[in-house]
Amino acid sequence: MLKKVILPLAFSTAFSAFPALATTHTQAPAASAAAAVAAVAAALPPLIDAPALKAQLGRADLRILDIRTDKDYAAGHIPGAINTPYGKYRGPQDNPGQLPAEAALTELLQAAGIDADTQVVVVHGGANHTDFGAAARVYWTLKVGGLTRLSILDGGTKGWQAAGGALDSAAPAVARSRFSYRYDQDQIVSGEELAAALEADNAPALIDARPAKFYSGEVRVDAAARYGTLPGARSLDNAQFFPAGATTLKPAGELKALVAQAGAADAPAVSFCNTGHWAATNWFVMSEIAGNKQVKLYPESIVGWSKSALPMENQPSRVTALIQDVKRALDK
Repeated sequence: MLKKVILPLAFSTAFSAFPALATTHTQAPAASAAAAVAAVAAALPPLIDAPALKAQLGRADLRILDIRTDKDYAAGHIPGAINTPYGKYRGPQDNPGQLPAEAALTELLQAAGIDADTQVVVVHGGANHTDFGAAARVYWTLKVGGLTRLSILDGGTKGWQAAGGALDSAAPAVARSRFSYRYDQDQIVSGEELAAALEADNAPALIDARPAKFYSGEVRVDAAARYGTLPGARSLDNAQFFPAGATTLKPAGELKALVAQAGAADAPAVSFCNTGHWAATNWFVMSEIAGNKQVKLYPESIVGWSKSALPMENQPSRVTALIQDVKRALDK
């Protein structure tokens, strides 16, 4: 039986702060050290707005990744954007948070012309705040695969249009890269690692990014086998990082305050949700905005965890779970 976890707790060795990724840059030809330094300095911040992106269009090292469906992309996209649909970064329907094969991601990124020095800007649809989670999951996937010059367009495609940005229907031709995708396992948390840390009463702070009813065990997604949350987890609904009804993040100061209130400003933590989508938003805010580099993402999240025999908290009784399942079926 696992002991009740009091958060935040210290990481076990498996959850020690992961080392910073080394930034790799191709050596410029003869006597161009200054240019190489300038290239590093030109890296964009993790979150940019439409005017900032517009000012960068035409950069030789810039690659805009439109992660909407191919149909939406074809209907109009930011000039120069390449389509890499979100589904390419996800697992199967019964476990969407499962990590794709390295070979599949290598092919995807090579076809998009991305290499280690590319400045990547991830663009989502911008229909709602959940769309940001898709961009954050792609950003995280790229980062744990060795890329370091990464940004998300706040507000996505709709934000670009609202700022007066034009859309294009032409798909640009790009030269294939030779980038090889490899997961940095030090930045990824598995269910087995979490279970071992919980068993040893030595787990990180577990941050549940889902809405409150998921956390309390009142609802679940179809792919999850059980209701509830991870043992000792605390709730931090990803929607709190956005103004009501908005698709762009709150100001950085407000985001940092929310992270501090959750006890995740400078402590080891793991972000999770149902499938590592909403959790990616929380990870992005905690890691890339608030600057807590001890935060990791549990990609398979509750769907993966619930299919095992591992314990969960806030689980309803069998009778209550049955009633909830009947209600879910009737609501479909």
